Amino acid sequence: MAFNGTWKVDRSENYVKFMEQMGVNLVKRKVAEHDNLKITIEQNGDKFHVKESSTLRTKEIDFTLGVPFDYTLADGTEVSGAWEMEGDMMKGKFTRKDNNKLLTTTRTLVGGELVQSYNYEGVDAKRIFKKQ
Repeated sequence: MAFNGTWKVDRSENYVKFMEQMGVNLVKRKVAEHDNLKITIEQNGDKFHVKESSTLRTKEIDFTLGVPFDYTLADGTEVSGAWEMEGDMMKGKFTRKDNNKLLTTTRTLVGGELVQSYNYEGVDAKRIFKKQ
């Protein structure tokens, strides 16, 4: 339950390059760079409720570890996949519905910060969140 709480994005690493690789257009990339994303995570056993709030949108999702679900990214890209726990790390594997390519995401706690890492087609990025 270590992920429980509200987390606000503090900084990003290589996020613009990652969005380019994902095919996100220039206007959406510019907005996403300064989206003030806040993620609220509530874990109860293997069930999660996540609320994402940003300048782009607010979205709430519920999922169970290991159970596939459909999800739409902030830029409109539709994916399908699941989250798993690997030790203290949440690991998500999602397949894009438009091209069947894999997007992987991890969430870990490092020094009291939530580090969300992404990989798509060889491009890695990170977004680092501070607990509110």
